Amino acid sequence: MPVFGQILGIEGTAWNLSAALFDRDLVALASRPYSPAHGGIHPREAAQHHASVMKELISTVLLDPGAVTGIAFSQGPGLGPCLRTVATASRSLALALDVPLIGVNHCVAHVEIGCWATGCRDPIVLYASGANTQVIGYLNSRYRIFGETLDIGIGNALDKFARAKDLPHPGGPLIEKAAQTGTYFELPYTVKGMDLAFSGLVSAAKDSKRPLPDVCCSLQETAFAMCVEVTERALSLTGKDEVLLVGGVGANARLQEMLCQMCAERGARFFVPDRKYLGDNGAMIAYTGKLMLESGQSLSIEESRINPSFRSDEVEVTWKCDPAPVKNPDARTALNEKRGAEAVITFRDGIAAKRRVSKRYRVPALDERLITERTRAEARLILMARKAGVPTPIMSEITHDTIVMEQVQGTLLTDAITVPHIREAGRVVGRLHTAGIMHGDLTTSNMILREHDGKCVLIDFGLAQVTAEIEQRGVDVHVLFQTLESTHPQTAEALKAAFVEGYAETFAGASDVIAREHEIELRGRYL
Repeated sequence: MPVFGQILGIEGTAWNLSAALFDRDLVALASRPYSPAHGGIHPREAAQHHASVMKELISTVLLDPGAVTGIAFSQGPGLGPCLRTVATASRSLALALDVPLIGVNHCVAHVEIGCWATGCRDPIVLYASGANTQVIGYLNSRYRIFGETLDIGIGNALDKFARAKDLPHPGGPLIEKAAQTGTYFELPYTVKGMDLAFSGLVSAAKDSKRPLPDVCCSLQETAFAMCVEVTERALSLTGKDEVLLVGGVGANARLQEMLCQMCAERGARFFVPDRKYLGDNGAMIAYTGKLMLESGQSLSIEESRINPSFRSDEVEVTWKCDPAPVKNPDARTALNEKRGAEAVITFRDGIAAKRRVSKRYRVPALDERLITERTRAEARLILMARKAGVPTPIMSEITHDTIVMEQVQGTLLTDAITVPHIREAGRVVGRLHTAGIMHGDLTTSNMILREHDGKCVLIDFGLAQVTAEIEQRGVDVHVLFQTLESTHPQTAEALKAAFVEGYAETFAGASDVIAREHEIELRGRYL
């Protein structure tokens, strides 16, 4: 039977200790944030702060202990000392009140409270917070990660820059304010397929001698454009028609504006919850705990260990049913035209013309730079790859924003994934890496099984680059593996094994690259 009593939720993964009661609606919410005297968050100091104010905070919201039917707590991801403090308090309360204990994934809680607060049903989620930057979507009883940061979270990136400029914590709101009077200039822009990285951008911003408002403006415009681009890629890949923004950085008005513009261009709806639900808060833990408990999920004391690297795709979502598929009508257009994340391809008489389209969410200088750079680089690297024996389209004309090439007749690998096909894709990627080229956007949507011979043809070299680095090759493979896990979760392991088999046939350094891909997967991105 459903549980309709009150759930007490306690959140304390990092700087903010918060508690809330949730019944059919939010009953009470209170927070006691930790503010470091200088620098960033010190995990043990934050944990000591949480311990010192825990009793007073709980007493603020827990007015009728007898009405509570469950205790939910943030089990991870987060800072270990903070998580342990919250878990200890939650276990004690569950035992004292003799009610179930529910361990909640912090990232999933952000998504669930966002859906509840806005009414969206099946969104692509941009989760932008201090320690996390992920693009998430629900599929087959799990929240799948379509793309994420390869180094630090967007909030931590902003805070690192702020500390370098002697701005107090948190730095995001001060950067946002300064950016309003700044002028954009060029900074490093790092998108790798469905993933992105902020370290190089932050280093360049810290080293810049330009006026602070200009640096703040350029840092925001670059970082947020990267986030929106990856979100748009996921929207295009899945065909969903909703975008939800959650996480503390989601309070930034410029980021909201950029996502709203992107959604308007793609015919999707944009949602963002009230500010009180954006940052870390007890309401999201209490609400998600209620969903979990009502679907039969709870923990014994022995099972309630914290998990500082708890990924959202590890959670079995038992409280949610798969919605009927909704295809964004703007994601796939007429038979003679196809729209991807960044380009429109028109087909006529066996010829394909790929034209990169301008993005209103990007400042004009950045937009023009990316269109020109990616078009020229794509043409150059298609030619290099073809000379190395990689099946690619044959080009006939190139301008600053358009490449005219043959129309490859066949089926997208996305629509025909089998073990033999993915093994052949591995052979082709092996040849590409042998030639010293990283594709940069190695998803199944960028591989076509050619009609007349079944060969796997690589397309869309817009993010490709010449490199011999194992790290970059590992990122290439990681992007593909994430796509397989997100779109084919039931067979992903078998498909990945088949890819590796084919990859090793044509690339001598395959074992080193696969080992590096595993390192990339296991890297701590939350601390």
